[in-house]
Amino acid sequence: MPHCLGAVDGKHVKVVCPKRSGSLFFNYKKTFSVVLMAICDDSYTFSFVDVGALGSQSDGGILARSVFGNMILRNDLEIPPPYNLPGTDQIFPYFFVGDSAFPLKPNLMRPYPGRNLSPAKRNYNKRLSSVRVHIENTFGILATRWRVLHTTIHVAPENVDKIVLATIVLHNYLMLDSSSGNFQQE
Repeated sequence: MPHCLGAVDGKHVKVVCPKRSGSLFFNYKKTFSVVLMAICDDSYTFSFVDVGALGSQSDGGILARSVFGNMILRNDLEIPPPYNLPGTDQIFPYFFVGDSAFPLKPNLMRPYPGRNLSPAKRNYNKRLSSVRVHIENTFGILATRWRVLHTTIHVAPENVDKIVLATIVLHNYLMLDSSSGNFQQE
């Protein structure tokens, strides 16, 4: 998708309920978790991560409270200025894509809500989904490579954050290392 800078979403990492935390870590999936909020590019590498939000918080709220998300929502990022779409004289901004949990902003696109959409809106949602699936696939590659992310992690939340960050660093290293042969795009 022209001018798309990346896809954003959150992933719940299951944890054992921390002592005296009440329902803070309890999520809508009826498990306890911390949330990995991330943005990835079309090469399945992470360009932004925020780990450690409470499982009870919404994706939109977590993004808004993160430094990077706050910059997106305030339009404070140093991204290229709006420019012509390829092959046209139509000026269009650069943007990120997310699901319906995120607010619609000039630099953050989300799908049209509802079921009875016009063909143009259905087509937009389909194209947006084909880009947004990159973050889902990136989470899938990460969790398949680092199986600990498929289990319930039995350590303190601050150590969960460190484990998740370590898997992300290693994931990006393997994705960007052309000699590794791991999921490289040709």
